[in-house]
Amino acid sequence: MRIRSDFDQIVHVTPDQHDWTPSPLPGVERVMLDRIGGEQAVATSLVRYVAGAGYSPHEHGAGEEFIVLDGEFADEQGRYRPLTYVRNPPGSAHSPYSGPGCTLFVKLRQFHPDDQRRCVLPLSEHCPEEGWRAERLHEHRGEEAVIVRAAAGANVRLRASHHCRELLVLRGLITWQTEQTRTLAPQSWFRLAPGHPLRVVCVAPSLLFVKTRPHFNGT
Repeated sequence: MRIRSDFDQIVHVTPDQHDWTPSPLPGVERVMLDRIGGEQAVATSLVRYVAGAGYSPHEHGAGEEFIVLDGEFADEQGRYRPLTYVRNPPGSAHSPYSGPGCTLFVKLRQFHPDDQRRCVLPLSEHCPEEGWRAERLHEHRGEEAVIVRAAAGANVRLRASHHCRELLVLRGLITWQTEQTRTLAPQSWFRLAPGHPLRVVCVAPSLLFVKTRPHFNGT
């Protein structure tokens, strides 16, 4: 399966385009944002658990990265509330579930093999009163995960990267200029091809997840 798998293209998915499809386990649905492979895929997805749903024990051979968007997610190592950022390194295993239900942003099989750092970072919703700032969550061999906190009216500018860069709106509202101006609400996602700068304007105080993505594991 290949979904938005040409990383030289600029792509985007907004909430009105979310196509929720069942996963192999009952009560778990996903929106496939980009994907290369079947059930063992290099994938970026939104994943939704109904109350009480869970996955059987499984290993993440090439790593798992996620942010809890709403509800509560849990596994043997803890319970994760909204705006918790988690990295489970290659070779890690767990049996995840959600008591009340939840929505996650999930990236699978995108770690460098020697990146063994586990990370659990609760994020606040605080945004500055003026301007914007970036906070690095993780960096390893060209991969970089950043939270951008921006005030209403802020012009967020990041210079072009040699790698793909993607953005997920966590909170707030932004405009993004491509061939036309797009207004992006929470759970909107876009991916830029290498060599394209990131430029958005924040209509409201906004919290943004920005990921610079090297071509690990065949991506």
